[in-house]
Amino acid sequence: MSCVFCAIVAGDAPAIRIYEDDDYLAILDIRPFTRGHTLVFPKRHTVDLTDTAPDTVAGMATLGQRIAKAARLSGLDADGNNVVINDGKSAFQSVFHIHLHVVPRRSGDKLSFARGMVLRRDPDREESGRLLREALAQLDAAQQD
Repeated sequence: MSCVFCAIVAGDAPAIRIYEDDDYLAILDIRPFTRGHTLVFPKRHTVDLTDTAPDTVAGMATLGQRIAKAARLSGLDADGNNVVINDGKSAFQSVFHIHLHVVPRRSGDKLSFARGMVLRRDPDREESGRLLREALAQLDAAQQD
């Protein structure tokens, strides 16, 4: 089995399970950014946002929200959370089974996801908007066919 998350679902690879139901699994990340860093993913393999049904993404978000609330209520003393999906290699996705990160945060924890980022400006926001609107229209038209 080449997908580590599928191996975890099958019970062939170890993980610390936080939550499980028929459709989703939440586990502690083996390389956490913070204590309690959790990964939420569907048991059924899909690769990324373009490959995953909207209802599945919504289910991941719903479970991620519950885990974020739990991090605030728990002894982790989180007073915030980063919740993110890295979509594709260029967006730092390293396991190609869609998953959502829930990273508990505490005021003053000094973790910075944006460290070293350069502030950039879109040189042609109108054109970027036009390109996205056209692509959305194409998606809508394809759905109606």
